[in-house]
Amino acid sequence: MGTDFKHSTRSAVERYSDALVGLSRSIHAEPELAFAEHRSAAKVADLLEAEGFEVERGVADLETAFTASYGSGDLVLGLCAEYDALPEVGHACGHNVIAAASTGAGLALRDVADALGLTVRVIGTPAEEVGGGKVLMLERGVFDDVAFSMMVHPAPYEAVAARSLAITDVEVHYTGKPSHAAAAPHLGVNAADAITVAQVAIGLARQHLEPGQMVSGIVTRGGTVPNVVPAHTSAMFDLRAEDLESLRSLEARIFRCFEAGALATGCTHEIVKVSPVYAELTPDPWLADAYRTAATALGRTPLGPAEEARHKIGSTDMGNVTRALPAIHPTIAIDCGDAVNHQIEFATACASASADRAVLDGALALAWTAVSAATDDHQRTRLRAGAA
Repeated sequence: MGTDFKHSTRSAVERYSDALVGLSRSIHAEPELAFAEHRSAAKVADLLEAEGFEVERGVADLETAFTASYGSGDLVLGLCAEYDALPEVGHACGHNVIAAASTGAGLALRDVADALGLTVRVIGTPAEEVGGGKVLMLERGVFDDVAFSMMVHPAPYEAVAARSLAITDVEVHYTGKPSHAAAAPHLGVNAADAITVAQVAIGLARQHLEPGQMVSGIVTRGGTVPNVVPAHTSAMFDLRAEDLESLRSLEARIFRCFEAGALATGCTHEIVKVSPVYAELTPDPWLADAYRTAATALGRTPLGPAEEARHKIGSTDMGNVTRALPAIHPTIAIDCGDAVNHQIEFATACASASADRAVLDGALALAWTAVSAATDDHQRTRLRAGAA
């Protein structure tokens, strides 16, 4: 990696440090849910547009998706910016840090893009927590000319080739027959019982699940009042597995548990997929090594490969991107005590001095990784060939 490019990108991150930290803090202060991140998406897009990026809003028929491009090089880099939050706990997954770090990497690379033969594109990707924004954007062509893609995610630990689980989100709806719960219960068909039977079946099935398979769920509708036999109930479940192939077998098993609830009670049932299926992360080895070098040079200490393989970061639609093109999704550590992602204490940590540092270090590590790829003739050729 050329010393001049390294110095230039570092200087740019330092120059924009106040704006990037301000962006992260501002998104954190106004959490918005999937596909409704209007303020958050605008904050990122407006900053990039003000700094000379060509911004297209509402891409892929998604109101809160955008692309912001700079340069005309034949090697196209896609920096993914997430900005959706979670219900009740806000930015407990730190998407404010992700958005600001990708924005910072884009700004750091802007002034060297032409010299590196890069087109730098920050891609605003809504609805990671639920909804699969990246999956929809992949299907609708947003990534078609992207040679490689990156983002960095805050976590309690530092992982370069982070691994995740494949996931599908499903709802099951049961329909029975209402009746008076005391005067004529025998005339009712209890849809709440159907959920209970399904939950018991799933609980018993857990001892036979394959390694890495997981099921978690909540009842989203359990009835109205206790003196009416519930006629309409529903529950939502996350099904996870090591990879898409294992996920398919898990899905078949759990769907039979749903059927058991209907069969045992006489209800009818419907299964609805809430989001597109998220694939497991398959990070590009060379890009991961280049990021490791960059993060280490910044004084960070990523987990070793063996320990890294034992950690799973949950699930992400970035997994689908890594299956479609060379990409990485490293994690960057913040000081969060004993808290983990999706806890309110982690949300608090994502608006701290440690998170601010992660924004700037993450931006620079991504930028240096891009410089390494653009200046390595062999890797440049490899990456370009995949996007051709």
